[in-house]
Amino acid sequence: MRRALPLLAVLAALLTAIALVNPHFLEPAGFLAFLKRAAPLVILAAGQYFVIVSGEFDLSVGSLVTAEVVIAARLIDGDESATWPVLALLIVAGLLVGLVNGVVTTKMRVPSFIVTLGMLLVLSGAVFLWTGGAPRGALSEGFRVLGRGGLGPVPWSVLILVLLGAAAIRLMYADFGKTLMAAGDNERAAALSGVRVDRVKIFAFMLSGLAAAVAAILLGGFAGVSAQVGQGLEFSAITAVVLGGVTLGGGRGSVPAAMAGAVTLEALFTLLNLYGVSGALEFTVQGVIIIAAIAAGAARLPRKPTSRTGDAHAAS
Repeated sequence: MRRALPLLAVLAALLTAIALVNPHFLEPAGFLAFLKRAAPLVILAAGQYFVIVSGEFDLSVGSLVTAEVVIAARLIDGDESATWPVLALLIVAGLLVGLVNGVVTTKMRVPSFIVTLGMLLVLSGAVFLWTGGAPRGALSEGFRVLGRGGLGPVPWSVLILVLLGAAAIRLMYADFGKTLMAAGDNERAAALSGVRVDRVKIFAFMLSGLAAAVAAILLGGFAGVSAQVGQGLEFSAITAVVLGGVTLGGGRGSVPAAMAGAVTLEALFTLLNLYGVSGALEFTVQGVIIIAAIAAGAARLPRKPTSRTGDAHAAS
């Protein structure tokens, strides 16, 4: 947890800065509204954490979010009786997309970057083909209440976030979490020690797909139906995870830190919006964070001897 202390300090500073601009922000209603907006990204970051800590990437989650919102609107089309069957379908679809990503990555030995980039394009193309760029249908009130409503003053999205966050933390303390960390740290050594690497990585991708499905349900309720509702979320989730100190390449990091990274990123975006800074700067910030994280990770690696050094050792 010590590694997360600088991040928590940055988060505290951002929340203080927001409160200075908006004095009502730190009141219970204002802070819960902020958490409601942040919940989809925090859930996505938790799902992305499982994939990244295993040494892989999932670039398909943003397009999966968009596809699920568009599909839900088309299938429900305002019919309350279709709400729960469609919700179940979205969860199954998210798990299935994660399963395909995981199986192709592990069994066919295709790099996850390529697999999930291809899935991103497949889902984006399918959404455009189905909608022609203009989604049709409407979400029912029963569907939208999960993103908009709450239990008393506490939004449902915040309650879902707490529940899924607790489950993710518990999962990483179980045998699955230990084997996943081992697979991400050194896949060959983990396999030799009896870890079923392919199985844990496939499960990690399925958890990422599940997180995307839940995020889509919340975003559909909160933001409505749009062909761009999930655009860029895959990069935001990766940025949040690396901001939380999770090592790209796998084997290091914690779920709470990844989720705190997502809250910090959402706080930064909120502050930029309050100061009227262009939304395009958000992508710049994410790019800087990712590059800095990769550079920091590379700096920690021991340097290989140069060829000249190697020749000198050989001569001696």
